[in-house]
Amino acid sequence: QFFNHHMFVLEQEEYKKEGIEWEFIDFGMDLQACIDLIEKPMGIMSILEEECMFPKASDATFKAKLYDNHLGKSNNFQKPRIVKGKPEAHFSLVHYAGTVDYNINNWLVKNKDPLNETVVGLYQKSTMKLLSYLFAGYAGADSGVLQKNLKRILETNKRQRKGEEEKGLFFPDSVCSSQSNI
Repeated sequence: QFFNHHMFVLEQEEYKKEGIEWEFIDFGMDLQACIDLIEKPMGIMSILEEECMFPKASDATFKAKLYDNHLGKSNNFQKPRIVKGKPEAHFSLVHYAGTVDYNINNWLVKNKDPLNETVVGLYQKSTMKLLSYLFAGYAGADSGVLQKNLKRILETNKRQRKGEEEKGLFFPDSVCSSQSNI
């Protein structure tokens, strides 16, 4: 934005100062509203991150939140026009280059960035029993197997440690250190 301002806007102002005949062009370089729509809290990326934290979130719930937060509130966010022969679009962003349509199918899945299958396989074959147990049956980002396995381990540990508080205090620390190693 800084570069564009100096190259286009200030250059035109210089032409005016020097008396050069010039038809001023609005390059539409004030992109801050569009940048804010994408990056600020409750912007598109923030809402995407938030939706990825909810197991039952879907493309439809993501779209609904985008519409609730931005449709009619931001000039840069619009409902797309339906054009015969073009792929389905879920929202449009308006900026200096024109209107760009976006299809949000699988954005949540892509944003969750599931673990590589090779990495999961290594964890499952680990000699560290806790690590291999956590990843036993892991089938992907949406499976929830890690959380279920961790919960099962914690419940088992709780039952085993009745009266053995020192051992119980050690276990959460080892889980945390294992998670940080992962």
